[in-house]
Amino acid sequence: MTTKPVRKAVLPAGGNSTRFLPATKAQPKAMLPLVDRPAIQYVVEEAVAAGITDILVVTGRVTRAVADHFDRAPELERELEEGGKLESLEHVRSIADLARLHYVRQGQALGLGHAVSVARAFVGDEPFAVLLPDELMVDDAALMKTMIAAHGEHGGSVVAFREVAKEDVGAYGVADVEPEPVAHALLRLKGIVEKPDPADAPSNLIATGRYVFSPTIFECLERVAPGKAGEIQLTDAISLLIEREPVYAAVFEKGRFDVGTPLDFLEAAVALAADRPDIGPAFRAFLSAFVKENGL
Repeated sequence: MTTKPVRKAVLPAGGNSTRFLPATKAQPKAMLPLVDRPAIQYVVEEAVAAGITDILVVTGRVTRAVADHFDRAPELERELEEGGKLESLEHVRSIADLARLHYVRQGQALGLGHAVSVARAFVGDEPFAVLLPDELMVDDAALMKTMIAAHGEHGGSVVAFREVAKEDVGAYGVADVEPEPVAHALLRLKGIVEKPDPADAPSNLIATGRYVFSPTIFECLERVAPGKAGEIQLTDAISLLIEREPVYAAVFEKGRFDVGTPLDFLEAAVALAADRPDIGPAFRAFLSAFVKENGL
Protein backbone atom coordinates (compact mmCIF):
# COMPACT_ATOMS: atom_id res chain seq x y z
CA MET A 1 0.00 0.00 0.00
CA THR A 2 1.36 3.40 -1.01
CA THR A 3 0.87 6.13 1.57
CA LYS A 4 2.33 9.56 2.07
CA PRO A 5 5.13 9.70 4.63
CA VAL A 6 4.34 11.02 8.09
CA ARG A 7 6.37 14.21 8.41
CA LYS A 8 4.10 16.42 10.51
CA ALA A 9 3.12 16.23 14.17
CA VAL A 10 0.72 18.10 16.41
CA LEU A 11 1.45 18.71 20.11
CA PRO A 12 -1.59 19.97 22.06
CA ALA A 13 -0.01 22.07 24.82
CA GLY A 14 -2.75 24.56 25.63
CA GLY A 15 -4.51 22.88 28.52
CA ASN A 16 -4.46 24.09 32.10
CA SER A 17 -3.09 22.02 34.97
CA THR A 18 -4.60 22.30 38.42
CA ARG A 19 -2.56 19.37 39.71
CA PHE A 20 0.65 21.41 39.64
CA LEU A 21 -0.62 24.68 41.04
CA PRO A 22 0.85 27.07 41.96
CA ALA A 23 3.77 26.10 39.69
CA THR A 24 1.51 26.26 36.61
CA LYS A 25 -0.25 29.49 37.46
CA ALA A 26 1.96 31.51 35.08
CA GLN A 27 3.69 28.82 33.03
CA PRO A 28 2.41 25.82 31.07
CA LYS A 29 2.79 22.38 32.56
CA ALA A 30 4.65 21.36 29.40
CA MET A 31 7.50 23.64 30.52
CA LEU A 32 7.99 22.04 33.93
CA PRO A 33 11.61 20.81 33.98
CA LEU A 34 12.60 17.15 34.10
CA VAL A 35 16.30 17.10 35.08
CA ASP A 36 17.58 19.90 32.79
CA ARG A 37 14.98 20.32 30.06
CA PRO A 38 11.22 20.96 29.96
CA ALA A 39 8.89 18.02 29.48
CA ILE A 40 7.81 19.17 26.02
CA GLN A 41 11.40 19.08 24.73
CA TYR A 42 11.55 15.33 25.34
CA VAL A 43 8.38 14.95 23.26
CA VAL A 44 9.75 17.11 20.44
CA GLU A 45 12.95 15.06 20.46
CA GLU A 46 10.88 11.87 20.30
CA ALA A 47 8.98 13.15 17.26
CA VAL A 48 12.19 14.17 15.51
CA ALA A 49 13.78 10.76 16.22
CA ALA A 50 10.74 9.15 14.56
CA GLY A 51 11.29 11.15 11.36
CA ILE A 52 9.03 14.17 11.98
CA THR A 53 10.29 17.41 10.43
CA ASP A 54 7.44 19.89 11.09
CA ILE A 55 5.72 20.27 14.45
CA LEU A 56 2.66 22.36 15.30
CA VAL A 57 2.35 23.29 18.97
CA VAL A 58 -1.23 24.14 19.91
CA THR A 59 -0.86 26.80 22.58
CA GLY A 60 -3.05 28.43 25.19
CA ARG A 61 -3.08 31.40 27.50
CA VAL A 62 0.26 30.90 29.27
CA THR A 63 2.20 29.00 26.62
CA ARG A 64 4.35 31.76 25.13
CA ALA A 65 7.23 30.24 27.11
CA VAL A 66 7.11 27.21 24.82
CA ALA A 67 7.83 29.30 21.71
CA ASP A 68 10.54 31.22 23.56
CA HIS A 69 12.23 27.97 24.60
CA PHE A 70 12.51 26.65 21.05
CA ASP A 71 13.58 30.01 19.60
CA ARG A 72 17.10 31.45 19.38
CA ALA A 73 18.33 33.48 22.38
CA PRO A 74 21.00 35.87 21.04
CA GLU A 75 21.80 37.57 24.35
CA LEU A 76 22.17 34.28 26.20
CA GLU A 77 24.23 32.80 23.37
CA ARG A 78 26.56 35.80 23.37
CA GLU A 79 26.99 35.57 27.15
CA LEU A 80 27.82 31.86 26.93
CA GLU A 81 30.27 32.43 24.08
CA GLU A 82 32.05 35.27 25.85
CA GLY A 83 32.25 33.17 29.01
CA GLY A 84 33.81 30.26 27.15
CA LYS A 85 30.89 27.97 27.96
CA LEU A 86 30.93 26.41 24.52
CA GLU A 87 29.25 23.14 25.44
CA SER A 88 26.27 24.99 26.92
CA LEU A 89 26.23 27.30 23.89
CA GLU A 90 26.03 24.35 21.51
CA HIS A 91 23.23 22.79 23.52
CA VAL A 92 21.18 26.00 23.62
CA ARG A 93 21.59 26.55 19.87
CA SER A 94 20.68 22.94 19.07
CA ILE A 95 17.23 23.35 20.64
CA ALA A 96 16.27 25.89 17.97
CA ASP A 97 17.39 23.48 15.23
CA LEU A 98 15.49 20.37 16.38
CA ALA A 99 12.65 20.79 13.87
CA ARG A 100 10.56 23.41 12.11
CA LEU A 101 8.18 24.46 14.86
CA HIS A 102 4.91 26.25 14.21
CA TYR A 103 2.34 27.61 16.66
CA VAL A 104 -1.40 28.17 16.72
CA ARG A 105 -3.51 29.52 19.57
CA GLN A 106 -6.41 27.30 20.60
CA GLY A 107 -8.31 30.22 22.06
CA GLN A 108 -10.48 28.16 24.39
CA ALA A 109 -9.63 24.83 25.97
CA LEU A 110 -12.53 22.88 24.44
CA GLY A 111 -11.12 19.40 24.65
CA LEU A 112 -8.45 17.34 22.92
CA GLY A 113 -10.56 16.91 19.81
CA HIS A 114 -10.84 20.68 19.43
CA ALA A 115 -7.08 21.09 19.91
CA VAL A 116 -6.44 18.61 17.09
CA SER A 117 -9.05 20.25 14.86
CA VAL A 118 -7.26 23.61 14.85
CA ALA A 119 -4.32 21.89 13.13
CA ARG A 120 -6.26 21.27 9.93
CA ALA A 121 -4.68 24.07 7.88
CA PHE A 122 -1.21 22.98 9.01
CA VAL A 123 -1.77 19.30 8.18
CA GLY A 124 -3.55 19.69 4.86
CA ASP A 125 -4.15 16.33 3.14
CA GLU A 126 -1.23 14.50 4.76
CA PRO A 127 -1.13 11.88 7.50
CA PHE A 128 0.20 13.23 10.78
CA ALA A 129 1.10 12.26 14.31
CA VAL A 130 -0.35 13.57 17.56
CA LEU A 131 1.83 13.43 20.67
CA LEU A 132 0.46 14.58 24.00
CA PRO A 133 3.13 16.42 26.02
CA ASP A 134 1.60 15.00 29.22
CA GLU A 135 2.53 11.52 28.06
CA LEU A 136 6.29 11.07 28.15
CA MET A 137 7.70 8.04 26.34
CA VAL A 138 11.18 6.97 27.47
CA ASP A 139 11.76 4.47 24.68
CA ASP A 140 14.03 6.15 22.07
CA ALA A 141 10.92 6.81 19.94
CA ALA A 142 10.37 3.06 19.44
CA LEU A 143 6.58 3.27 19.78
CA MET A 144 6.17 6.23 17.44
CA LYS A 145 8.44 4.61 14.84
CA THR A 146 6.36 1.43 15.03
CA MET A 147 3.12 3.37 14.60
CA ILE A 148 4.42 5.32 11.61
CA ALA A 149 5.68 2.08 10.03
CA ALA A 150 2.27 0.45 10.61
CA HIS A 151 0.54 3.34 8.87
CA GLY A 152 2.96 3.06 5.97
CA GLU A 153 2.30 -0.67 5.59
CA HIS A 154 -1.43 -0.88 6.29
CA GLY A 155 -2.75 2.66 5.75
CA GLY A 156 -5.55 4.01 7.92
CA SER A 157 -4.84 5.40 11.38
CA VAL A 158 -3.03 4.01 14.42
CA VAL A 159 -3.72 4.61 18.12
CA ALA A 160 -1.41 3.57 20.96
CA PHE A 161 -2.82 1.37 23.71
CA ARG A 162 -1.34 -0.23 26.80
CA GLU A 163 -2.58 -2.98 29.05
CA VAL A 164 -3.68 -2.18 32.62
CA ALA A 165 -5.49 -4.07 35.35
CA LYS A 166 -9.17 -4.49 34.48
CA GLU A 167 -10.28 -2.54 37.55
CA ASP A 168 -8.34 0.52 36.33
CA VAL A 169 -9.96 0.94 32.91
CA GLY A 170 -12.85 3.14 34.06
CA ALA A 171 -10.95 6.42 33.65
CA TYR A 172 -9.83 5.87 30.04
CA GLY A 173 -10.83 5.15 26.49
CA VAL A 174 -10.83 1.36 26.16
CA ALA A 175 -10.20 -0.61 22.97
CA ASP A 176 -12.60 -3.08 21.41
CA VAL A 177 -10.35 -5.09 19.08
CA GLU A 178 -10.44 -7.98 16.66
CA PRO A 179 -9.02 -11.12 18.32
CA GLU A 180 -6.49 -11.94 15.62
CA PRO A 181 -3.49 -9.56 15.34
CA VAL A 182 -2.73 -7.90 12.02
CA ALA A 183 0.97 -8.01 12.92
CA HIS A 184 3.00 -8.25 16.10
CA ALA A 185 1.38 -6.01 18.76
CA LEU A 186 -0.93 -4.51 16.09
CA LEU A 187 -4.68 -5.18 16.33
CA ARG A 188 -7.62 -4.02 14.22
CA LEU A 189 -9.74 -1.62 16.25
CA LYS A 190 -13.49 -2.29 16.19
CA GLY A 191 -14.44 0.48 18.59
CA ILE A 192 -13.35 2.58 21.52
CA VAL A 193 -15.44 2.93 24.68
CA GLU A 194 -14.96 6.01 26.85
CA LYS A 195 -14.68 5.37 30.62
CA PRO A 196 -16.65 2.11 30.79
CA ASP A 197 -17.60 0.29 33.93
CA PRO A 198 -14.79 -2.27 34.38
CA ALA A 199 -17.35 -5.10 34.33
CA ASP A 200 -18.55 -3.98 30.89
CA ALA A 201 -15.19 -3.00 29.37
CA PRO A 202 -14.42 -4.79 26.08
CA SER A 203 -10.74 -5.21 27.04
CA ASN A 204 -8.10 -3.92 29.43
CA LEU A 205 -6.30 -1.93 26.72
CA ILE A 206 -6.44 1.83 27.37
CA ALA A 207 -5.68 4.61 24.91
CA THR A 208 -2.42 6.48 25.47
CA GLY A 209 -1.28 9.81 24.09
CA ARG A 210 0.26 8.76 20.78
CA TYR A 211 -1.67 8.73 17.49
CA VAL A 212 -1.03 8.57 13.76
CA PHE A 213 -4.03 9.86 11.83
CA SER A 214 -5.06 10.14 8.24
CA PRO A 215 -6.53 13.58 7.42
CA THR A 216 -9.98 11.95 7.47
CA ILE A 217 -9.98 12.55 11.23
CA PHE A 218 -10.77 16.23 10.59
CA GLU A 219 -14.03 15.35 8.82
CA CYS A 220 -14.93 13.16 11.79
CA LEU A 221 -14.11 15.92 14.26
CA GLU A 222 -16.52 18.21 12.40
CA ARG A 223 -19.31 15.71 13.06
CA VAL A 224 -18.66 15.32 16.78
CA ALA A 225 -21.23 17.03 18.97
CA PRO A 226 -19.80 18.94 21.95
CA GLY A 227 -20.12 17.07 25.21
CA LYS A 228 -19.64 18.08 28.81
CA ALA A 229 -18.52 21.72 29.18
CA GLY A 230 -18.73 22.09 25.40
CA GLU A 231 -15.66 19.93 24.80
CA ILE A 232 -14.97 17.99 21.59
CA GLN A 233 -13.73 14.52 22.49
CA LEU A 234 -11.10 12.90 20.28
CA THR A 235 -12.36 9.42 21.19
CA ASP A 236 -15.76 10.30 19.68
CA ALA A 237 -14.05 11.25 16.43
CA ILE A 238 -12.04 8.01 16.45
CA SER A 239 -15.31 6.06 16.79
CA LEU A 240 -16.57 7.80 13.63
CA LEU A 241 -13.24 7.24 11.91
CA ILE A 242 -13.51 3.47 12.46
CA GLU A 243 -16.68 3.51 10.34
CA ARG A 244 -14.77 5.03 7.41
CA GLU A 245 -11.32 3.46 7.36
CA PRO A 246 -9.13 0.89 9.12
CA VAL A 247 -7.93 2.00 12.54
CA TYR A 248 -5.32 -0.06 14.37
CA ALA A 249 -4.31 -0.44 17.99
CA ALA A 250 -0.54 -0.44 18.54
CA VAL A 251 0.00 -2.15 21.89
CA PHE A 252 3.08 -1.39 23.96
CA GLU A 253 4.20 -2.40 27.43
CA LYS A 254 6.57 0.08 29.01
CA GLY A 255 8.37 3.42 28.79
CA ARG A 256 5.38 5.69 29.43
CA PHE A 257 4.99 8.27 32.21
CA ASP A 258 1.94 10.48 32.72
CA VAL A 259 3.86 13.62 33.65
CA GLY A 260 0.58 15.46 34.09
CA THR A 261 0.37 13.82 37.53
CA PRO A 262 2.86 14.63 40.32
CA LEU A 263 3.77 11.00 41.13
CA ASP A 264 4.52 9.99 37.55
CA PHE A 265 6.34 13.29 37.06
CA LEU A 266 8.70 12.41 39.91
CA GLU A 267 9.11 8.84 38.66
CA ALA A 268 9.99 10.14 35.19
CA ALA A 269 12.56 12.53 36.64
CA VAL A 270 14.19 9.67 38.56
CA ALA A 271 14.21 7.37 35.53
CA LEU A 272 15.65 10.03 33.25
CA ALA A 273 18.33 11.10 35.76
CA ALA A 274 19.35 7.53 36.51
CA ASP A 275 19.81 6.83 32.79
CA ARG A 276 22.00 9.88 32.10
CA PRO A 277 25.65 8.96 31.48
CA ASP A 278 26.89 12.21 33.04
CA ILE A 279 24.94 12.19 36.30
CA GLY A 280 23.43 8.71 36.34
CA PRO A 281 26.13 6.84 38.29
CA ALA A 282 26.27 9.44 41.09
CA PHE A 283 22.48 9.73 41.19
CA ARG A 284 22.01 5.97 41.41
CA ALA A 285 24.54 5.85 44.25
CA PHE A 286 22.60 8.59 46.06
CA LEU A 287 19.34 6.69 45.64
CA SER A 288 20.89 3.50 46.94
CA ALA A 289 22.32 5.27 49.99
CA PHE A 290 19.04 7.13 50.59
CA VAL A 291 17.03 3.90 50.56
CA LYS A 292 19.47 2.21 52.91
CA GLU A 293 19.74 5.11 55.35
CA ASN A 294 15.97 5.56 55.57
CA GLY A 295 15.14 1.88 55.78
CA LEU A 296 12.98 1.97 52.66
